[in-house]
Amino acid sequence: MSPDRPTRIGVLALQGSFAEHVTMLKRVNGVQAFEVRTKEELQSADGLIIPGGESTTMALVAERWGLIPELKHFSAQHRPVWGTCAGAIFLADKATGTKSGGQALLGGLDCTVHRNFFGAQIRSFVTKLKAPACMRDFGAELEDFRAVFIRAPGVIDAGPSVEILAEYHLSPEEQKAQEGRESVAVAVRDQHLLATAFHPELTTDLRWHQLFVQMVREQQSKVHYNGSMQRDSELTESGHLIRRSKPAELPCYDEGGSASEWRH
Repeated sequence: MSPDRPTRIGVLALQGSFAEHVTMLKRVNGVQAFEVRTKEELQSADGLIIPGGESTTMALVAERWGLIPELKHFSAQHRPVWGTCAGAIFLADKATGTKSGGQALLGGLDCTVHRNFFGAQIRSFVTKLKAPACMRDFGAELEDFRAVFIRAPGVIDAGPSVEILAEYHLSPEEQKAQEGRESVAVAVRDQHLLATAFHPELTTDLRWHQLFVQMVREQQSKVHYNGSMQRDSELTESGHLIRRSKPAELPCYDEGGSASEWRH
């Protein structure tokens, strides 16, 4: 990746709070944010946000527009994807509490999400949760963050590779409704995938978006490094790497045998 090129992050704009995500991303230095509705727009993105909204409607529109295979391919390439609320349901390998017939899932995140863990729209709420350690780079003095839950899902089970970034501790009343469960994961990460049950785009706190941008840039660095190694080297039949070109720090000699210039 050229150091002068901005990090391109798309926001799936089929339904839901995509405009709010774009607005937040535009506040992050070096980011070019744009709405994604087509295969071509998706392919041009370094990372993708799947916003909150109505998960079943979003899945139906994505299927109708032929985007489900493209979205799965995008994630399979290890390009970072962040799902918020409905988007978190989209990323899960399994979902419970879905409407009759279920809904299309992109999968990839080794977890089970309960679609309406916190109940109906009337039970939406705002609270403060403890900020994960990975957010300290973006505000070490802030120990918590404001979480907006709107008919929110919850991660009720997660595989060993999934890192739990934030948990919500249930009230006694909520514990009764959830058969004694004391807490539920509401933010998780597994390699290039990030999922939050709440809506950071509906607050003024930029740290979750900064965290995702950091994930995208780290992945870009890996791809750039691996791509450079592949271009400059090739494997012999025995599996050893050999160079196809002179190392970048060596001088370029002219016909007279003198070092006329350096190549970088």
